[in-house]
Amino acid sequence: MTENSHFPEFDSGRRMRQRRKKNRPVLVTMLTLLGLVLVAAIVAGMYVMNLANTFNSKSQTIEKAFPAPEKRPQKNDDGSMNILLMGSDSRNGSDENLVESSDGSRSDTMMLMHIPGNRDSVYVMSIMRDTWTEIPGYGEHKINAAAAFGGVPLTVETVEGLFDTRVDHVAIIDFSGFKALTDALDGVKINNPIAFQSSGSMGEAFPQGVQTLNGESALKFVRERKAFSDGDYQRVKNQQLFVKAIMSRFLTADTLTNPGRIADVVSDFSPYISVDSGFDAGTAGSLGVSLRNIRTPDVHMFTLPTNGTGTSADGQSIVVKDEAAIAEITEALKSDSMDDYWATSEAAG
Repeated sequence: MTENSHFPEFDSGRRMRQRRKKNRPVLVTMLTLLGLVLVAAIVAGMYVMNLANTFNSKSQTIEKAFPAPEKRPQKNDDGSMNILLMGSDSRNGSDENLVESSDGSRSDTMMLMHIPGNRDSVYVMSIMRDTWTEIPGYGEHKINAAAAFGGVPLTVETVEGLFDTRVDHVAIIDFSGFKALTDALDGVKINNPIAFQSSGSMGEAFPQGVQTLNGESALKFVRERKAFSDGDYQRVKNQQLFVKAIMSRFLTADTLTNPGRIADVVSDFSPYISVDSGFDAGTAGSLGVSLRNIRTPDVHMFTLPTNGTGTSADGQSIVVKDEAAIAEITEALKSDSMDDYWATSEAAG
């Protein structure tokens, strides 16, 4: 098979070498948009229809993902897109409770992905799950309680209210999907900034520095919080690190030019992802094509700034919102000016 027989965008060995040198684009989604990106990455292939059918048939659809129209902000007309990514640590291979419900299930991970209208960059913002905020109809609570009170629609309504900005799509991934995806890629290399021992009877040591994780180790790496003095803060950083590493691992010549490998990855990972009814494989593929010129430096991951931790009136340990930072991000989202925000933010380093 020649390099371009199934992948027209890789039209010469010279371009392939250039892309390897530039480290192929990383469309960082969460935890949760990973499966969609896998489909998008091979949308130009001749066998994309089979892969799309695999994704659509194996993934779950969130039939009711959004609140009533009258409760929502207006959709931006600038071509930008916002995707809410939610992670479920159900530990039972299914995120059905989080998708369906108000039965007490909570989202363990939440990220808002903003894709500017010019498609020149991607921003992925983690929102701490203990962020104390207003949940419509329930008063102030930790933001992840929205899923427990009203499932995905109330979570979307809460996030939209926090930033006065519409969420265009929703994706949920069960953490077990990390294991399946990592194994399908034959392991993922990370550069761990802090040595730690994961908790539990099957705890594992993660030394500082470069190491390759298999599926089970990856699951422990993204779940751990008790080992850190700052708890969820470091866990969120580790999740961001792993998501970026796994996408870098997938978006390589060895994987993208191997139809069998791609098919295996999509098939193995799809059962662990749930998406709103409007975000099928075709939509993801179109988005992937529009982002084909993105490079690694164009993908920015950060955590919504906070004012540290505190205690709520009823005695809960909470994360305190940084209202000034939220106002700045809100303006950037509404005016499609995240590039300007990033250029002057502390998150940019």
